[in-house]
Amino acid sequence: MNKIKIITIGLLTVIGHACTADFEEINTNPNTTNVGQIQASGMFEPLLYNGANFWLNYTWYWNNELIQFTAFTGGTTRQEHRYFISDSNWQSVWNAYSRYGNNVSHLYDLSVEQEDRSLEAISLTLKVLYMSNLTDMFGDVPYSEAFTARKANGTTKPKFESQKEVYEQMFADLATANAIYATEPIFIKPALDGMYSGSMKKWQKFNNSLYLRLLMRVSGRNEMNVGAKMTEIINNPSTYPIFTSNADNATVVFSGNDPYRSQFADTNEGSFTSSGRKLTEQLIKMAVIKDGNGQETFVDPRLPIIGKKNPNLSVNPDNVWKGTVSGVPEQDQSDADRGSSWLNTAVLARVDAPGSFMDYAEVQFILAEAALRGLISGGESASKEYYENGVTASVEKWAEYGQYSETPVTVENADITALLKSDLASWDKASDKNELIGNQKYLALFWIGMEAYHEFRRTGYPELTIGAGTVFNDYTLPTRFVYPTTTLATNPDNVEEAIARMGGNTMKTPVWWSQQAIQGGN
Repeated sequence: MNKIKIITIGLLTVIGHACTADFEEINTNPNTTNVGQIQASGMFEPLLYNGANFWLNYTWYWNNELIQFTAFTGGTTRQEHRYFISDSNWQSVWNAYSRYGNNVSHLYDLSVEQEDRSLEAISLTLKVLYMSNLTDMFGDVPYSEAFTARKANGTTKPKFESQKEVYEQMFADLATANAIYATEPIFIKPALDGMYSGSMKKWQKFNNSLYLRLLMRVSGRNEMNVGAKMTEIINNPSTYPIFTSNADNATVVFSGNDPYRSQFADTNEGSFTSSGRKLTEQLIKMAVIKDGNGQETFVDPRLPIIGKKNPNLSVNPDNVWKGTVSGVPEQDQSDADRGSSWLNTAVLARVDAPGSFMDYAEVQFILAEAALRGLISGGESASKEYYENGVTASVEKWAEYGQYSETPVTVENADITALLKSDLASWDKASDKNELIGNQKYLALFWIGMEAYHEFRRTGYPELTIGAGTVFNDYTLPTRFVYPTTTLATNPDNVEEAIARMGGNTMKTPVWWSQQAIQGGN
């Protein structure tokens, strides 16, 4: 274990110096370590585990605040839910994704050099995973020329490509990876793989499920011909296997032993939630049904697993689920926050809590939307089946973690049936099926990176109430993250070209695949 710890920390130190802060710094200070000096298998493990923790941190810190799962009401040191975001924040996010993108690109080079076909395919899948998030947050980014400075024909100032071009290249990389997985290459050290234990078939399923995620992301753009590609994937499961149950979920398992510990292993309840991030009205109203007298008559079975009622009866005398107000003005914060529910620390912050990149439930919601919109065959009847599969899979996933709650939570099949018949999730009662799918997909994406934020900008679901305190972006949910000043200063020509193509470099500039851009004719 000590040896593995040294490898993990030591390697990341090498990578950190080699892959500095952002694209421009990376390319100005190229990697001095020769490709053959590090074993690809040794580089893979820290990338996987640290990547999963990175995903956990970003869902807690960024996604939940922007998309109204939580709101930080423990003061004014954090005001993301009010859209107060500084250049240093943009820089940090840009650095983080580009660092992982660079490291995965290095892993790919190592894999090719060392003829490790299994890691060659995995590195392509992970590259798309990280780079898709970078482009989905910032818009146009480098892709074909990114991280090439260490190569003979590389560049220190990579061009920024349009999102359409980036997506086309990501699709090509996923197709290449799928073809490699199909050859069933041998993963040399399965113990290093804390997600799939070296199973190429499961990595292939993740690769193609990620393909579906990104196809759906650009499905509003007719020129991407999404329906044809989705149909090809769905109709050819032997060629394009995808997730078929929760057993396929892209979930990194932490043992709880150092260094295989969750991002939040050393946090207490105060720093994790009770003194800062509280559950919001938005989440509570989507998970709790109340009668005309305000009495709770039904609670989504996932809520007491991911959340916790405020236990202080002096502020929550009725022992109810209550949410704080996202974007509440500072002067009203104390009143809005009184009695608000918390994240469930015992479940979410335990030392061996896993990190998820993607779930089977998400795939089912993708197919439900695709069938309803006519992108794939089946129509409304197929859409309903996919939808109910998605809700069921999400509840069953969280049900496994109910045992870790301070008061263990047990979920029975009858609870899932009740949810699917309730006003919260009933297919037959819903007047707008697209909204129903979007709302339940939003809940299923809880604790999975930035996905709920991405999906809201694509679909407009769920309907969010923008708080009166969101003055920092004129009461508008940020539509993208802003290029940091360092990026503007070090690669000005390419960045300015991207800004002109996108129509601006602000938190109101829509990304190419978003509902806002498509409806606005951009």
